[in-house]
Amino acid sequence: MFFTNKKNDHITTEGFNEVLERGVDRIVVEEHLKNELESGRKLRIKFGIDPTSPNIHLGRSVPLLKLRDFQKLGHTIIFIVGDFTGVIGDTSDKESERPQLTHKQIEENRKTYFKQAGKILNLRKTERYLNSKWLRKLTYQEICEQTNQFSVADFIARDNIKKRLRGGTRVSLRETLYPVMQGYDSVVVRADVEIGGTDQWFNLLSGRKLQEHYNQRPQNILTTPILEGLDGRKMSSSWGNDVNINDAPDNMYGKIMSIKDDLIISYLTLCTRVPLKEIQKIRQGLLEGSLHHKDAKSNLAREIVEMYHGNKKSNKAEKSFKEAFHDGTMPEEGLKILVKKGTLLINALVEAGVVRSKNDYRRLIESGAITVISTREKISDIKHQVDNNTDLRVGKKRFVRIRVKT
Repeated sequence: MFFTNKKNDHITTEGFNEVLERGVDRIVVEEHLKNELESGRKLRIKFGIDPTSPNIHLGRSVPLLKLRDFQKLGHTIIFIVGDFTGVIGDTSDKESERPQLTHKQIEENRKTYFKQAGKILNLRKTERYLNSKWLRKLTYQEICEQTNQFSVADFIARDNIKKRLRGGTRVSLRETLYPVMQGYDSVVVRADVEIGGTDQWFNLLSGRKLQEHYNQRPQNILTTPILEGLDGRKMSSSWGNDVNINDAPDNMYGKIMSIKDDLIISYLTLCTRVPLKEIQKIRQGLLEGSLHHKDAKSNLAREIVEMYHGNKKSNKAEKSFKEAFHDGTMPEEGLKILVKKGTLLINALVEAGVVRSKNDYRRLIESGAITVISTREKISDIKHQVDNNTDLRVGKKRFVRIRVKT
């Protein structure tokens, strides 16, 4: 088992250096931030998430863990749930316009965001806000004053916006407001530092510009790398390649075991606080062949499950996974579905949310990815009916107990 110091709220000198190096892509202004930290001044460090889905995934844990690092150094953490910006929609990382969500969707999605963030942050020492508190009150005059600090040229100079314009893809005026609103968040909370992914660069700089306009000292910026999801693309709830920090232990363990081998070191570095010296040993072992990728991935999966569910459930998830893949038995925590005899499997799995859509189900069937656990038989009939109690493995990470009503 890897060593992690989960209960310790103190960071050593060596750990202090890691705060500015581990999982950090870029810092503005680096020397200034170093001087601020070394001076002993307690900084206000901001990070926000828009609740565009109900779950916070591991990609978001990367900046959240960075916040926790700063929190252990005694700095004030400001966590903002963008219930207003979420309606507008950020297209920083999108190749097309993000559909506008309704306030009702956002309200539903955000219900457990603070609780989920509390799996990483000490919420008692965290300032928590919904940005509708101040953004909803802005007048047209105030919005005009803020937007006047930017030019259209500033906005369309961004790579993804240029690409969309050249390709004839619509760019809505609504999208130009998002960086301004995120920047104004920094003004309201008087942020000294803002943390965000590398795709947030323009939005983060907007905070600096607006703070200067409001006669505040411009915030330092620290960006974190983008975490790749299960399919190698950026982790995203909309792509279904995510590992959510709320996932059940078995599901979380299975998902981690399905990542590509070349992501093991990245996940260890960004998603855990396994000491960097230990990670270097693991990297070396993988390169030399003295450590098998499967064993390293198993340790990674156990480490991440323990972070969010504790040691007991982590060990249980590991045991269940090994039983399912080596003994042909069903993990104890597999999802249970009760259906009528003769129900089409496609309907049962879609309605239970095991698969996202009927098209997703068809792809799984065509690739032989739905298996009867007891016999290891692959289901190949798209119109397969459920006539008996059946335990299934769906893809690499989903386990389902189907029980027929009597």
